[in-house]
Amino acid sequence: MNREEVIKNYNDYIIGSYTKTGLVFVKGKGSYLWDIDGKKYLDFFPGWAVSGLGHCHPSVVEAIKAQSSLLIHIANNHYHPWQGLLAKKLSELSFGGKVFFCNSGAEANEAAIKLTRLYGNKRGRYRIISMENSFHGRTLATVTMTGQPKYYEPFRPLPTGFGYVPFNDFGALEKAVDAQTVAVIIEPVQGEGGINVADREYLKKVETLCKEKDILLIFDEVQTGFGRTGKLFAYQHFGVIPDIMTLAKTLGGGFPVGAMIARKDIAELMGPGTHASTFGGSPLACVACLGVLDAIEKENLLENVNKAGAYLRKKLYSLKEKYPGIVRRIKGLGVMLAIELDRDGAELVNACLQKRLLINCTHGNVLRIMPSIAVTGEEIDEATKILDECLAGIK
Repeated sequence: MNREEVIKNYNDYIIGSYTKTGLVFVKGKGSYLWDIDGKKYLDFFPGWAVSGLGHCHPSVVEAIKAQSSLLIHIANNHYHPWQGLLAKKLSELSFGGKVFFCNSGAEANEAAIKLTRLYGNKRGRYRIISMENSFHGRTLATVTMTGQPKYYEPFRPLPTGFGYVPFNDFGALEKAVDAQTVAVIIEPVQGEGGINVADREYLKKVETLCKEKDILLIFDEVQTGFGRTGKLFAYQHFGVIPDIMTLAKTLGGGFPVGAMIARKDIAELMGPGTHASTFGGSPLACVACLGVLDAIEKENLLENVNKAGAYLRKKLYSLKEKYPGIVRRIKGLGVMLAIELDRDGAELVNACLQKRLLINCTHGNVLRIMPSIAVTGEEIDEATKILDECLAGIK
């Protein structure tokens, strides 16, 4: 099958809900992808940050290979060894909660919404406050919880019980809390919203407010979790512990998986029949996740993120100094970084694509630079060289 045949099948039979680049990829390894014509690309935004260990990491591949010949799926009213083991590890690595497994970040956030309703409904509390420029998923409830009108406006009428306040504005949040408020949900670093990092003192005040008002604090770490920011979870940078945390993306190393971790006393509210996910926590998904955790530990990938992140940031700041009329600022944590431009970023993304570097543009003028947490200095040099060339070509 050639490139044209692949694209024709998509055009003829796939619902067109995605903007396409025209590239057809058939192989991935580490930070690189190969297209159907054998061309090699450097991927600095791997799978919308899903392939956080890089493409086809051996630890994940071998785990899936071995498990696929033993047991792929089993109903969740039975036990299997790997789900409980994975939940135990996640609980011990975070804040000691209990885990619900699903298939995506949106599903994890849906689970969090339902759990907060169970917590608050008996007292007439159901409202969740999220942040402007947040992103929490594409289901009807999670897109409503997303603080960006461009995502939810086409789907009115929307579910009720959601409100938005500016990110990093504690005064606005404090005013927005009312008698119906049951939870606040925050991304410690807004991803799709433009790589906006939460202020430490802001989060501390939010935590105090939530405790005083008996409001649940939810951290959406779908994009920030599992080493991307230099800690296993981004909340560990801020000295704040959430009541609920949602996870996905890097957790599965490319395999579709999501998880919600909740404080144990809250988690007990989600009894039999209150929620489910047919494929959630399957043997195959769980061993993939265990492979990810094993690789992060054995390969010292958190240390790599801190070293590589500092080096990447230094290289990006050099570009800012070289192109002050184009690059406004560099922001982010670890290897979750961004270049904010003074203009639309589509031209630069396309220029990088022509030179076989994959990056992403969000909010019109923010370039997301989010390589794998195993990225090397040589790969950073290659990527920033291409960025330099493309910035030089901007008129």
